[in-house]
Amino acid sequence: MESIDSTMIGREPEREALSAFVTAAGGRALVLRGDPGVGKSALLDHVARLAAAERHTVVRAAGVEAESELPFAGLHQLLYPLLPHTHRLDERHREALDVVFGRSGGPPPSVMSLGIAVLDLLSLVASRQPLLLVLDDGHWFDTASTEVCGFVGRRLTGSSVGLVVGLRSGVPSGFDTAALPELPVPTLSEHASQQLLDLRSPGLDPRTRRLILDEAQGNPLALLELPPHVLRSGRAADDRRERTGYSAVPLPLRLQQVYGARIEALGAGVRAELLRGALDGVGADAVTGHAYGVRYHMRDTEEAAACGLLDVDPLSGDFVFRHPLVRSTVVQMATPNQRRAAHAALAHVHREDVERRAMHLAASTVDPDEQVAAVLEAAADSATLRGGSLAAVAWLTRAAELSESHRERSRRLGTASFVAGQASLLDRARQLLRSDLVPGTGESPASVLASAYAALYEDGDVKSSQRQVRAAIETLRDTDPGEPSEVLTRLVNLLLAINQYAADEPSWQRTHELLDSLGDRVSPNSRTYEDAWSDVVRRGAGVHERVERALADFHRLEPWETTRLGVAAYHVDALGPYGPHLRRTVDREVETGAAASAMTMLHLIMLDQLAVGAWDEAERTGERVMALTTAHRNALFVHHTQAYLGLLAALRGRTEEARRLQAAVDTWARPRGVGFLTQIADSIGTTAALTDGDYEAAYLHAIGITPPGSFTPYAHQASRTLLDLVEAALHTGRTEQARRHALAARDAGLPAVSPRLALLTHGALAMTATDPAEADAMYRRAETHPAAGALPFELARIRLAHGIRLRHTQGRTAARPVLALAAETFEALGTPSWAERARAELRAAGAPAATSTAPLTALTWQERRIADLAAGGLTNKEIGERMHLSPRTVSSHLYRIFPKLGITSRVALRDALSRLPEEQGT
Repeated sequence: MESIDSTMIGREPEREALSAFVTAAGGRALVLRGDPGVGKSALLDHVARLAAAERHTVVRAAGVEAESELPFAGLHQLLYPLLPHTHRLDERHREALDVVFGRSGGPPPSVMSLGIAVLDLLSLVASRQPLLLVLDDGHWFDTASTEVCGFVGRRLTGSSVGLVVGLRSGVPSGFDTAALPELPVPTLSEHASQQLLDLRSPGLDPRTRRLILDEAQGNPLALLELPPHVLRSGRAADDRRERTGYSAVPLPLRLQQVYGARIEALGAGVRAELLRGALDGVGADAVTGHAYGVRYHMRDTEEAAACGLLDVDPLSGDFVFRHPLVRSTVVQMATPNQRRAAHAALAHVHREDVERRAMHLAASTVDPDEQVAAVLEAAADSATLRGGSLAAVAWLTRAAELSESHRERSRRLGTASFVAGQASLLDRARQLLRSDLVPGTGESPASVLASAYAALYEDGDVKSSQRQVRAAIETLRDTDPGEPSEVLTRLVNLLLAINQYAADEPSWQRTHELLDSLGDRVSPNSRTYEDAWSDVVRRGAGVHERVERALADFHRLEPWETTRLGVAAYHVDALGPYGPHLRRTVDREVETGAAASAMTMLHLIMLDQLAVGAWDEAERTGERVMALTTAHRNALFVHHTQAYLGLLAALRGRTEEARRLQAAVDTWARPRGVGFLTQIADSIGTTAALTDGDYEAAYLHAIGITPPGSFTPYAHQASRTLLDLVEAALHTGRTEQARRHALAARDAGLPAVSPRLALLTHGALAMTATDPAEADAMYRRAETHPAAGALPFELARIRLAHGIRLRHTQGRTAARPVLALAAETFEALGTPSWAERARAELRAAGAPAATSTAPLTALTWQERRIADLAAGGLTNKEIGERMHLSPRTVSSHLYRIFPKLGITSRVALRDALSRLPEEQGT
């Protein structure tokens, strides 16, 4: 029995009912009723197998539409296997059956006479072995056979005979009035549908899989038949156009026949009304009838409802399709002219809705029409603003096809290609532009845009893409010195993005000169990007305010403009207010919009979460964007994401993981000259070393980004690692370099560029001040800065340094509150190394040891050896001579050792080491 059950997916209630039917004592009848393709035949097969396993004799028959008018044709098929037993009947019953079997030419017997004869025959057969009659497609049985079967089915009690009949819902049948028990056969559940689809059609891409599940709506026949047909038809994963109306899923003939005969029998007016409803996306059943916008109201279609093609939505009272297959069949059975006429009528119905009208106009228009093309272009703009860039690409492409001039066609194809690139459909972008190539002409600016965009994001090729785009801008400048154009602005913004990733001074200088030569043809937003993305130290003044003005009405901005401004906001640490909008927007852009913009949005969301200390959320965002960038094969963004994940791992103390990611990013980015990412890789190294307490290594990484006392031009991490360099320098005895760097930040005006840079500058000045009054004033300015609470990690680091200073200058009591705040913040953030460092300082300030919530970290063999030598009274120089290390390296090791042992000075080393297990560090 277990092997029988395992042949079917889902249907647990139906299988349980059929099992009880087969094993019940005494005869009985049961009708299975359900829609076409819902699985009635599979359940009849199942009950037949159950009965055979219980040693029943199983007799099967199936109604045939062609024989539905032949008297007794169904009964003849059902009883034919039992002919060898008729000789045991009495003469009167045998004569009645002879009429059915065509052996006698006498008058047909009454239903009662024939029914009694059939009951007698069935009883004889079942006297030796229980008997099950299985009748499929009973709705096609002729009237006489149906009446006899109903008569028999009502009189099986007490016998060893069972009768199971399969009927199609919505098709009138004599069994409807037979008063036999019924078992409804519904569609499969969503879970069972997914199981069946994955079993029979494994490996479908998510979009194709979802399309088939939505169209089948749990109908097993559709789940089995649709996949190969959909894949062959081209409505597969790469066809990602958003459809606001309904575009029929192509049906194989077998599925078309499920509802085709009933549709064909309708009057022309009703069929036209159904076609308008189908093409406007009227839902299938009441649950889905209220999708996008207001749908067409089908009228005077009672005839279609009467034959089981439509249902009534209980909420609106409107007609809706009973099943998506009905809808697809209606569309597929219509001629092209009928479909165009329906679309034209629907365009008039939706004349006030720019996108709905455009969708129907596009489908109803054959010849070039500039007015229709303009409507489609307006619809594409509307779709883009609501997160429908995929629909915008389709509409712009159709608008280009309907353009009356080559100039307008080229312009619209260029825009379609640009939007396709933003939607991460780079192959589609190139294909659109190839369709506009004119033999003998050079590469168009739009083609340069597409190819350079692909080179940058698919392979991180900043060098050749820079050359391409710069040359295209120069050509436009020299040959078309007119008003600003869309393609020029796009080229300028792409060049700025390339330069941001290249992050080298000569390229930026050439770009500044080129943009200056364009004058007013460079848009204000592009000027903002130029300043924010290049060098905020030298060009960042006023960017914050400009970004704020540009983002004042972000609902009217295209998604790529929102992300560019968001990147500018990040560079001046002004992302916070726009985080909620980005989080609301990103989901729709991932699904149907500008996927490439969505990747940057996720980066910005992650950076905002990192800044405010929501590190668990940042981790989840990073994993999400990694999956997205990998799926789109966007190599640049894959490594960009790895860089941010590496930075987060370093902050959280997972330094091995951080260094692995650092190496992956650096290995990919450095040969390509992607300086933006190599700087982040160096920042990962700096952060990981600081977390480990390896201040010498941290200093070496930090000066790889910028030398102390200055900020390397066009190095975006130069100002962001201000505090890292200062701390590393102080801990390695480079106090002069640390002070020089802090003063350089002040003199460069960094506090005026962004709140974060103000906090870091005040903290750096406080840490490096030799004048106690200056130090107190700077610490106070940093810790009371309005933005300090939104930057918890930076604030905790400054408080830790302040607490250490207070302990040495004002005593342990003054230091404890500040150190406690630092320790609590580090623990809340989830960075154990920093938390233990603060707790060690707290203990040194007289706080009880129980306040530590993090275990002490084991010493390496080298650290244990250095600690033993230092505890024995050797100086750093003497330890270095014995272990072949520099005194500075010994100092770095000791700074790492102290927090691990929960101490803050050499004098406590001997006691701390005596408490360690003997094997630790060996």
